Amino acid sequence: MRIVKSPLLALILALNILPAARAAPPAAAEIEINHLLGLIEQSGCEFFRNGTWYDAQRAQAHLRAKYDVLAANDQIKTAEDFIEKAASKSSLSGRPYQIRCGGGAAMTTGKWFSTALARYRNTSSRSRSVPCAPRRTQGLCPFALLQIVSRPA
Repeated sequence: MRIVKSPLLALILALNILPAARAAPPAAAEIEINHLLGLIEQSGCEFFRNGTWYDAQRAQAHLRAKYDVLAANDQIKTAEDFIEKAASKSSLSGRPYQIRCGGGAAMTTGKWFSTALARYRNTSSRSRSVPCAPRRTQGLCPFALLQIVSRPA
């Protein structure tokens, strides 16, 4: 019986490892998704999910975990897929995620991430040091918010 269990266990492990290895999104999509995840983590914004506000680090960890599962199942091919399938709404309740930055009004994370992705892509041929003008009161410019948050006092 031991002889049968060992090869079976090896086969099960191999089948669980191989899909994750082949299911990675294209490199360009991974770069954009990692940028978006880093952006939310460093934003200082608050993230609303299923009735509770969370800090930016918990938001990033949650969205990273969702992304990892979806990517392992070959469901993420683009940054738009990440926004739509992982970063816009709860998989359990179906309710949209919200984000609020610097005391501004809350907006959907789908809009926040889409805006951030468009700005990231628009600045790909230019320096990313100042990709948009600061708009603190509206909370619509995540890149500027990062610059404001990360400035030395």
